[in-house]
Amino acid sequence: MATIRIPQVYFAAATCLLLLGAISSFQPQLIAAKPLSKTKLQSPILQDSIIKQINENPKAGWEAAMNPRFSNYTVSQFMHLLGVKPTPQKDLQSFPIKTYPKSLKLPNNFDARTAWPQCNTIGRILGQLVISFYTLLSRFFFDLKIKRQKVLMNSPFYVKCWINFFNEDQGHCGSCWAFAAVEALSDRFCVHYGMNISLSVNDLLACCGFMCGAGCNGGYPIYAWRYFIHHGVVTEECDPYFDSTGCSHPGCEPAYPTPKCIKKCVDGNQIWKNSKRYSISAYRINSDPHSIMAEVYRNGPVEVAFTVYEDFAHYKSGVYKHVKGDVLGGHAVKLIGWGTTNDGEDYWLLANQWNRSWGDDGYFMIRRGTNECGIEEDVVAGLPSSKNFISQVASVGAVAAGVSV
Repeated sequence: MATIRIPQVYFAAATCLLLLGAISSFQPQLIAAKPLSKTKLQSPILQDSIIKQINENPKAGWEAAMNPRFSNYTVSQFMHLLGVKPTPQKDLQSFPIKTYPKSLKLPNNFDARTAWPQCNTIGRILGQLVISFYTLLSRFFFDLKIKRQKVLMNSPFYVKCWINFFNEDQGHCGSCWAFAAVEALSDRFCVHYGMNISLSVNDLLACCGFMCGAGCNGGYPIYAWRYFIHHGVVTEECDPYFDSTGCSHPGCEPAYPTPKCIKKCVDGNQIWKNSKRYSISAYRINSDPHSIMAEVYRNGPVEVAFTVYEDFAHYKSGVYKHVKGDVLGGHAVKLIGWGTTNDGEDYWLLANQWNRSWGDDGYFMIRRGTNECGIEEDVVAGLPSSKNFISQVASVGAVAAGVSV
């Protein structure tokens, strides 16, 4: 039998193709939104037809509803909230990829809120002040005469105040990339150091500048973690995202621009540089679900980005899978756990930043293991650093002991 000799160049070409395939398999799968017509952009984001199609589909696996959060939003306004920009591939390659061995045993169900119950930031959903504020109003009005109550409730001050408190979330700003990063790092400070601190979205959003993207017009999740390494991020107490009326800086009006970088704590007794908290690393996690689970299990919540379709705005409960609607953009959220439903469907558990009136009390589940909407392709995180806060603790202890430092 004649021996077939294959030129060596073909082996080299085949090797290159395999390598390219391996590299491309880890490229983020955020799908760019197609240009939409003016009529489409000005139409309401919430549609009865979408709700009907999902709720009447037994294979959908999730429930849709008219979420109050977006009751007055157009498609265009909703798209502005989706602030994740696709990271250039050449830049992604400069960040390490973390992979965990399959031999690592992991639980079938995991929820970071119960795994670290002492960490109150993990279960924090923006917008939770709405209920307490409403309760305070009710108690206040209880002792008032009905006439005075009606006058106050119909006043412009009352209406403005109520709207401001209801909008305790990312507002009209495309700051999801910053929220998810800051929230995940805050959680990790508690997981690793036992510190319950809330870090400042405003610092990252306003001060990272073009290094992270375009502020309220979107940014790159992995660059946020790089900012934590080199510049740190102050506490929420130092530089809050919300002002004294309860309204978020980039959220009271749809056209409100990215806030300016002031680098000064709102409390004059606090020093900006002393309020900084840092990360020691910024990395991506392999898209294999096991590695993502292992990272959360060992180090705490992570930031994930995924493609958002029209139907996602209608999510109420269940395990989300895309059913209907156009691509609208990329969104970043915090992944806090996983599990399997009674019907045997695997899911990821995530915390959103659209307040508790959206979704399942501010949370949602999405199908796990199939890279639904690219949810497993763009997972980023970093480890908290002891830089700055350890020296402050030492200084406080020394002062308390009467030692000069």
